[in-house]
Amino acid sequence: MNTAGPPGPTDSDGLDLIPFRGVRYVPERVGSLAAVTSPPYDVVVRPDGLHHLESADPHNIVRLILPQAVSPDTRNALAADTLRRWLSEGILAPDEIPALYVYEQRDGDHLQRGVIGALRLSEPSEGVVLPHEDVMPHVVADRAGLMRATAANLEPLLLTYRSEGNATGTTAVIERTVKRPPLLATTTEDGFAHRLWSVTDPAELAEIRADLAHHQALIADGHHRWATYLRLRSEQPSPTPWDFGLVLLVDTARYPLRVRAIHRLLHRLPVPDALAALNGSFRLREVPGPLSQALAALADAAAHGNAFLLAGAGSFHLADTPSPDLLARTIPTDRPEAWRTLDATVLHSTLLDHVWRIPEDAPEHIAYIHDAAATVAKAERDGGTAVLMHPVREEVVRDLARQGVTMPRKSTSFGPKPATGLVLRTLAD
Repeated sequence: MNTAGPPGPTDSDGLDLIPFRGVRYVPERVGSLAAVTSPPYDVVVRPDGLHHLESADPHNIVRLILPQAVSPDTRNALAADTLRRWLSEGILAPDEIPALYVYEQRDGDHLQRGVIGALRLSEPSEGVVLPHEDVMPHVVADRAGLMRATAANLEPLLLTYRSEGNATGTTAVIERTVKRPPLLATTTEDGFAHRLWSVTDPAELAEIRADLAHHQALIADGHHRWATYLRLRSEQPSPTPWDFGLVLLVDTARYPLRVRAIHRLLHRLPVPDALAALNGSFRLREVPGPLSQALAALADAAAHGNAFLLAGAGSFHLADTPSPDLLARTIPTDRPEAWRTLDATVLHSTLLDHVWRIPEDAPEHIAYIHDAAATVAKAERDGGTAVLMHPVREEVVRDLARQGVTMPRKSTSFGPKPATGLVLRTLAD
């Protein structure tokens, strides 16, 4: 593997963010803006969460991003029909002129601001947009079918970049914009307050575009959708609207993101079998609950090396201090040490592939869940094993991405993630 990494962007080959005619809900046609929003599609993992969103409002965006039908083709056709109907009925409507959109999220003391726009697509080898995780082909195929049918980008990806921290360029435009009345403001049931503004002034659009041309971005959330964008672009003769994809760009020098772990649920592996298979290759200790106390024990152990919290069957077990011989036999040696020592690397290369022999791309065997409590609850209910992870630091993620080294899939959860349903992009525009 070549780990020298892709080149950094120059003035002419950095980020290229352009305005678009955002499609938004017409407030008078829905119960409330909060009731029609949703988390990103891959966060809505539990049926009870899906049903809750569907019942919140008959026009909730989840009916577009996760349509419910028997077959993929039927689901995608249903989403396309629903989108067309909502547009024709005036539930959704495009803005009159193209714009970039300043987006703000606030949760207590945490404030995040960024710019939503249509970003020119690029391959990882170009060094403009850097992925840090592998993707699962079946998920890319699923999202491609939905985007192809609806001819729309239904939810923005979350990308980050780092400025020098000065209030110039894009940041200057954002800070001027938020002093104006917003297009919309709502508070979702998770307690986040959301505000959205449009930027249409040609001088401000040019200021943002010139500034971003000096930067490269890291995909914080949305690897599968970025891979989907690239697949669909390859199917179209350029130039077309498919050359661009909907993103939210956040400057983490100004607005640091939260980094959390994504947990694993092993459907068909009961906790006793998971523990027995370790067979001395990890140190095992039962730790007391509740979940918050067990996670604190995981954090303490993770500060000293690889550690995992196994939950289910009414108990919590901490697995840490893996056998050096086992790691030497199971971890690839052609990657940087920072990659070889990741918890996600040890989980996938050592535990899933070698010890438990669980195929990581098989939904019937493994699920990837953002919420620790939801992972444990489902393991208890179904008799499987929850594998809870400790988050990796953003600096490690960014450093590996700059070297052109991808982490195991679903290694991190950056946030807060943009709410889905505040602004859409139709590719027929």
